[in-house]
Amino acid sequence: MFPTEIGAMCLIVFAWRPGHDLPLLLAANRDEFYARPSLPLGHWDDQPGVYAGRDLQAGGTWLGLGPDGRFAALTNIRDPRQAIGPRSRGELPARYLTSTLTPAEFLAQLAPQASEFSGFNLLLGNDKELWHYNPRSGSPRPLSAGVYGVSNADLDSPWPKLLRARNELQQALSADDEALFALLADPQRAADSELPETGVGLEIERLLSSVFIASPGYGTRASTLVKVYADGSRHIHERRFGPDGVALGETCLRLRQDQTIQP
Repeated sequence: MFPTEIGAMCLIVFAWRPGHDLPLLLAANRDEFYARPSLPLGHWDDQPGVYAGRDLQAGGTWLGLGPDGRFAALTNIRDPRQAIGPRSRGELPARYLTSTLTPAEFLAQLAPQASEFSGFNLLLGNDKELWHYNPRSGSPRPLSAGVYGVSNADLDSPWPKLLRARNELQQALSADDEALFALLADPQRAADSELPETGVGLEIERLLSSVFIASPGYGTRASTLVKVYADGSRHIHERRFGPDGVALGETCLRLRQDQTIQP
């Protein structure tokens, strides 16, 4: 039986290159129980300019784009021993996307409240900066140019699937969507000797060690690509999956600088 603490997006690899024609290139898998209800990537009618998937159980999101070049993404910390926070972590990306605060301002306000949430990694940015915050490892910090990965530990923790996906992204910075989705579809599991010990038991560690996870009850629910261009336009492409990795559909949006959808 799966511990409840393994939900929420579990792998993000990204290239942050301020000043480049493509400042942000990101590939991410959201791993979650298939039974947890959610809406696919789309425009939030109650929040103009926000494009994201939506968790129908708690109302938040795991990744999305917002007005003024805003970007946000979240992973949880996999630790069955941690106390369950009274507030949903999916609230955090949603709050940032619908705010008018800079990443630094938002994170400064969040830091005193961080203990109200179970452990998380939060990526927040706009067209000028990108920040990372994991309350367990330190204060919020802006990221310099580079290629990064985050799963369910800390930024760039050397888990096998993170290292493999990050290295593949490094070799695919000019790749098209199909090549990037292929990176996210990797089913290879790590050797037992390479597995992290996160307290969920060997069988589950094996299952969770692949980039793309498939099983009857839990797995990769969505693979998402985000491309942010220097002219302010953005591209977000989501593919969705059901039990045992069966494809369910996809959504591809191209947004102008003013957040309207390109035909």
